[in-house]
Amino acid sequence: MLAPQFNKKLLAPQHWPVWLLVGLVWFLAQLSWALQLRLGAGIGWLLYKLLGRRVEDTRINVRLCFPDQSPAAQEAMVRDVFRNAGLTLFETANAWFRAPEYYRGRLTIEGLEHLRAAEAQGRSILLLGAHYSMMDLGASMASLTFKVDTVYRPQKNPVLDYMMTTRRLRYHRWAIPHDDMRHLIKALKEGHIVWYTPDQDFGLRHAVFAPFFGVPAATITTPTRLARIAGSAVLVIHFHRVGDREEYRMSLSAPLENYPSGDETADATRVNLALEERIRRAPTQYMWYHRRFKTVPPGGRFPYQRKAKEIRWEQEAARRAREGNP
Repeated sequence: MLAPQFNKKLLAPQHWPVWLLVGLVWFLAQLSWALQLRLGAGIGWLLYKLLGRRVEDTRINVRLCFPDQSPAAQEAMVRDVFRNAGLTLFETANAWFRAPEYYRGRLTIEGLEHLRAAEAQGRSILLLGAHYSMMDLGASMASLTFKVDTVYRPQKNPVLDYMMTTRRLRYHRWAIPHDDMRHLIKALKEGHIVWYTPDQDFGLRHAVFAPFFGVPAATITTPTRLARIAGSAVLVIHFHRVGDREEYRMSLSAPLENYPSGDETADATRVNLALEERIRRAPTQYMWYHRRFKTVPPGGRFPYQRKAKEIRWEQEAARRAREGNP
């Protein structure tokens, strides 16, 4: 939550390569947008050529979610997803090392009145968004108008975790580890605005199946429980870059009515449909390389190529079943 204290151990020789990487990210933020755009497109092309499994996962997701598109159009979308992934490096660098004020005049916000009305009522606000390619930059720009808490996954590398947290706390109010439910609830009960992304597959623990682009997807029910506990207004947030211009748009929905409804599946379906409608506004700026549909309903078919560790786990589970061990 608070900015981490710097530890001299972070300067140990084994961390020097990561510090060099941080220096490179700082340097990238000093480049003009025209140069960032060209370099980002080049990096995206390399990712498309080199990350075979991620590219194939993306193809599968695009095929499942945009079945009305021709194979050629689907592949063009896949290429553009990775082009935006290349630009993510630069937009994250800009969020970390450029002042948010740089983007004043480059951001248009729609629906801010909904957030202000909820604030005027003294309610905490749960902002539900998705994993877009410019998540950090979106939060940085939002801080020009309102400050939010973020829920994040800590990094294993201590230097990267230190830098990521300290940089994000320039434009976030609190940074809350994803498994720290106590502080997440505390933030909402204290009237904070909390940014939460419920669009990844974490299995069926605290999740239900709900359609996402028409495909059954394991969808976490945490937003429903948080809104019920804290009495928060729940809004949907979306942001995207306008073409290749250094121009951005953010939208905030009106608070979801009758949410939570008492039916977790109905609530999850509502949220997924709201996210889907917004993702379609700039579909290739969404991180389609995540395995969104890796948990399948009973009798369903696993859509992705099995990873080696998944195959080993299944073989071990089958062996234990044959031997009568749970």
